[in-house]
Amino acid sequence: MKNLIALVTVALMSSWAISADTAATRMKIEQALGGDNRSEAEVARDANRKPAEVLEFFELEDDMKVLEISPATGYWSKFVGPTLCANGGELLVSVSVSDNFKNGVMGLPGMDCVSAINDAVSLRELPEFNFEESNFDLVLTFWNLHNPSPEGRQNLNKAVFEALKPGGVYGVVDHTRRHMQPTSRPVGRRLDPVLVIKELLDVGFELADFSDMHYHPEEGLDQEVGTPGVRGATDRFTMKFRKPE
Repeated sequence: MKNLIALVTVALMSSWAISADTAATRMKIEQALGGDNRSEAEVARDANRKPAEVLEFFELEDDMKVLEISPATGYWSKFVGPTLCANGGELLVSVSVSDNFKNGVMGLPGMDCVSAINDAVSLRELPEFNFEESNFDLVLTFWNLHNPSPEGRQNLNKAVFEALKPGGVYGVVDHTRRHMQPTSRPVGRRLDPVLVIKELLDVGFELADFSDMHYHPEEGLDQEVGTPGVRGATDRFTMKFRKPE
């Protein structure tokens, strides 16, 4: 009985410590969200994207080694980078990293721990590959998994699985497609979340959790995601996968 009590106590203390670290990191994220690196247009997207809530859900801590897939114009990088760089962490970006990102975003204040790997690999034509770095605590991908072919997505997910530490998290957000809905032009940039779960389980991940923070019940799931009135207000799935210990 004493041994059982001791084990429960250790588990509770460990859980409390993780929660405390995550909460402390969230405060730093919110500070970075108010930084000068960000444009007014990016700040305007925050209410819909809920960046601090997303990163807390994905268990970001400020001293982690993090990989962001295809950072586009740097919406996420501009505050994840400073949060990590100021606290001994590291942010690496990879896959379809543009020259504008490398020459512009990576040179912003507080981004000294940000670097690019496998940056010339195209998101739309993903061969089998391995990331040039590994031992990541967290890998993030936002609105990217709908771009590759199923084969390319499998290649990316395998590479992510290999690059994560045991116990590491793969955080995924994308536009929702109806379950089993055939591909067509209007829904081409949407994904069936059940398919995403299956593909990641097949690679070896465990589904750790999901969130409804980006649930939009008013959205019909039948229009192109860039359609006026739909853009920025699509229903999205937000899921957390974990590499087994």
